[in-house]
Amino acid sequence: MSLAPYIINILIFICIYIILAVSLNLVLGFTGLINLGHIAFFGIGAYTSALLTKAGWPFLTAFVSAGIIAGIFGLFLIFATAKLKGDYFALATLGFAFVIYSLLLNLQEITRGPLGIAGIKKPEIFGLAITNNISYFLFVLIICIISVFFVWKIVSSPFGRLLQATRNDEIGLRVLGKNTFKIKYKAMIASSFLAGIAGSLFAHYISFIDPGTFYISEIILVLTIVIVGGIASIKGSIIGTILIFLIPEALRFLSIPTSIIGAARQAIYAVILLLILMYKPRGIFGEVDLE
Repeated sequence: MSLAPYIINILIFICIYIILAVSLNLVLGFTGLINLGHIAFFGIGAYTSALLTKAGWPFLTAFVSAGIIAGIFGLFLIFATAKLKGDYFALATLGFAFVIYSLLLNLQEITRGPLGIAGIKKPEIFGLAITNNISYFLFVLIICIISVFFVWKIVSSPFGRLLQATRNDEIGLRVLGKNTFKIKYKAMIASSFLAGIAGSLFAHYISFIDPGTFYISEIILVLTIVIVGGIASIKGSIIGTILIFLIPEALRFLSIPTSIIGAARQAIYAVILLLILMYKPRGIFGEVDLE
């Protein structure tokens, strides 16, 4: 059997999760906001795009709307947690993820609850349908490159230096007259927007989504990618995504019962994360420590 479809499938997921990891690193690494609710924006984008295309909206409109709606929720989250810092902020974002999961599960008239949404159409752009995995990979790759470039432009700009200054010394930046809250909400909007479009790409590739896909446990995977690759490193998020996806996939070629492959993958994530935290706390290409 040809390995080509399998490899293309893995590459599509890698591109989607690179967008997700880079967008998380924008707030976690570069801005210093420990956002444990990032997976919620991924789910919001996926459901927004799926529901809109099911309602007859063009894919591009649904795709952009997925990012915008996720960005609005990101803005809401940063305003709701404006007075929280550090661990309290992290716990609040974790609670936000639980709330979104509960809404997806219980708003059955809209989301179909635990039954999920099936039959999500493949993208059609300007009359050109993306029907096979190779064309979908090329499409996702283009979006991934644009997203990474967008984040790189942000962090390498004067505004990016303000983000890092907010992370390193927020009080000092305030003394200089900078509005650090404004800096944070701009970063959160950009981050959640990218997570939303990643969710749209995911939904239209899988063609079926349910609340369990965006449960809080999924944030462990994205956090592992960011921490392994390196805090405040775009290159690290890219390399981290590739490593975290490819290493567990190697299990498929070993003589391991299929019943334990899932558990073995989770164990590998945990071991990799522990080793990185013990021997290289900043990750492979990390610029700062995760405090």
